[in-house]
Amino acid sequence: MKGIAYLRIYADEKGCSHFEVGQTDLSAAAYAPPAPNLNASTMEAAHRYLFLELPVGWFGQWHPTPVRQWLALLSGVCEFEAGDGAKEKREAGDLVLLDDTTGRGHQTRVLGEVAVRILAVHIP
Repeated sequence: MKGIAYLRIYADEKGCSHFEVGQTDLSAAAYAPPAPNLNASTMEAAHRYLFLELPVGWFGQWHPTPVRQWLALLSGVCEFEAGDGAKEKREAGDLVLLDDTTGRGHQTRVLGEVAVRILAVHIP
């Protein structure tokens, strides 16, 4: 069964950030009986969550993520730049796993004329 794709930003042993594309595993599960089975990933721990808004024109220069976290983009388009020079655009509906808690980190830039709204879920 096909999973849900996401972009992971991580730091290597020298502190340089890179991208990799991952995919969640989904399988049929009785998540909310008596509703019929649906496709679900395994349950994982989370600490807390918050909503963020990056205004039009926002640019976050080199920074590591403050905590390991999932980002679910709700609106707008942004571009991430890894320490190795690679760039990736992501838009509403996309998922990003920020895993570069050490090193130089990454840069983030809002593209276009719509603020980027994000649901950020902090994970262990």
